[in-house]
Amino acid sequence: MTDQPTTEETNAWHRRFAVSCNNKAWGLIEKPERTVAEGREMLYLAYASAYHWSKVGTPVNWARAEVTLAHAYSLLGDGARAMHFAQSALAFFDAGNGEDWDLPFAHLEVALAAATQGNYEQHHLHYQLAHDLSETVQDPQDQQVLFGFLSHIPPP
Repeated sequence: MTDQPTTEETNAWHRRFAVSCNNKAWGLIEKPERTVAEGREMLYLAYASAYHWSKVGTPVNWARAEVTLAHAYSLLGDGARAMHFAQSALAFFDAGNGEDWDLPFAHLEVALAAATQGNYEQHHLHYQLAHDLSETVQDPQDQQVLFGFLSHIPPP
């Protein structure tokens, strides 16, 4: 007979997998170039992270998982799916949820998804909002991360 894990043990594993998959997904996102296999792995990791956060995370974790999915889809050239996740995360963070860096990051993802779709107006609007809101982020390290990601989005 096999011992069943406790709820606490299961939750600890969900959290561990959520964090690990998220970190590995962003590691692939940050690569300047990815193979087709790495692109697939990046997307699978983003979904795996989202799944595990859905079991133990908070709504903030879920929205951040959508940001990761949006970014992965944009990098893979699927602007429609990227926009779906980016707009969902933006709606959540625009309602005042999360840290001060979450809202500009969500705008950044909408800008990237719009650029992927060739939507100049939306790209320009959200790029500018991401830039302006990034300047209001209190922690210099968080601000530096945001501007770093913003620099990887083609300017409008």
